Amino acid sequence: MRDIALTVVIFSLLPFVFARPWFGILLWTWVGLMNPHRLTFGFAYNFPFAEVIGIVTIIAIVLSKEPKSLPMRAPVVLLLALNAWMLVTTIYALFPDDAWRQLTKVAKIQLFVFLTILVMQSRERITTLVWVSALSIAYFGIKGGVYTILNAGGGMVLGPDGGFIAGNTEISLALTMTLPLMRWLQIQSQHRALKWALGISMVLMAIAVLGSYSRGGFLALFAMGTWFWLKGNRKVAIGALLVILVPAFLAFMPDAWWDRMGTIQTYDQDTSATARLNSWEFGWNMAQAKPIVGGGFQSFQQAAFTKWAPDPTRVWDAHSIWISILAEHGFVGLTLFVAFWISSWLLANKIIRATRDVEDYGWAGYLAAMIQVSCIGYWVGGAFLSLAYWDFPYILVALLVLTWTVVQRAAGKHPAEAKRTVAIAPIGVAQGIGRSGGTR
Repeated sequence: MRDIALTVVIFSLLPFVFARPWFGILLWTWVGLMNPHRLTFGFAYNFPFAEVIGIVTIIAIVLSKEPKSLPMRAPVVLLLALNAWMLVTTIYALFPDDAWRQLTKVAKIQLFVFLTILVMQSRERITTLVWVSALSIAYFGIKGGVYTILNAGGGMVLGPDGGFIAGNTEISLALTMTLPLMRWLQIQSQHRALKWALGISMVLMAIAVLGSYSRGGFLALFAMGTWFWLKGNRKVAIGALLVILVPAFLAFMPDAWWDRMGTIQTYDQDTSATARLNSWEFGWNMAQAKPIVGGGFQSFQQAAFTKWAPDPTRVWDAHSIWISILAEHGFVGLTLFVAFWISSWLLANKIIRATRDVEDYGWAGYLAAMIQVSCIGYWVGGAFLSLAYWDFPYILVALLVLTWTVVQRAAGKHPAEAKRTVAIAPIGVAQGIGRSGGTR
């Protein structure tokens, strides 16, 4: 029944994409992040919904008469350069057949990141994209939080089967990165009931992160919470809230959870931790041997481990976004990857500064600040996961580029009005971050 319902919903929505191509971006984002077909049990489980949506969306964008332009901001230029470099490293890959297949998958994701930037250039579309992105992941957090409570902290929260965030550590990072977006949606909401619903959802998502038993997710959540506190303008109130809530959450978790978190300090005795260290050293050794182009996509294989790994019998993925890029695309690729994220952070700072105390564009500064918080979660949690090519982080950067484009366009059309400033009353943590202007 689920298979039929999902298929009917998606195919009944496709005709609307021709009238509104940006609607296809939303459908693609939903299917790509949530993987709803993986929640079915029949023919829809392996049906290529993303490909169908992608083809229809591309045709609709090409046929659309709506003005389209790709804002050539620093993150966009650097992402184009990184994609071009991935093509080069694939040509010289150690395992060419596997590398070309992976490049095709990554290229599809990256294409839609650029298409998102191309057609979602309005506040309404940005807001809708945030809703779709956040709820696509929040669904698993809400469900996982309830599951964790009903099982008194037992069991383990997992993501949708077969996707980027299927594992417990992956879904915990996804939920952690989504929390700031949920907070932004809560701030923007004008309805009291919706604010409460989003607040309860965030609590359940935080519980689900703990219920994932992920050490990486816990560290990412801690890093994000610390940033909230440091950059907020209500440190005493926020600190008091954390002092009350954090011990309550932790006290709820069973001994098995504490044993799992305790291995952070005894990582040298933990099997998965030592396997990660082996993969990281392998990635470093391969990058030193092939510093320019690396090993190419899918180079974490037995033949390469035999040559460069300390323990060639323990073949694992990179389990780190940083090591993954370094090993597969060399120091050039890592430089472009790091530069991309630095430029994205700086663009967020620029949005925050440009919209500070501007009456009608506070939403843009708050969104940029929340995306910065999500980035911190990704950089910390991603240090332990192979999620360098996952859609969500790039969608966040696309949102930054789109937001800056909208702000700049408004300033160009109404310069006097855009420069008009007013006092903005503090609204929770997000506004505190927004007003602080981020890191300079």
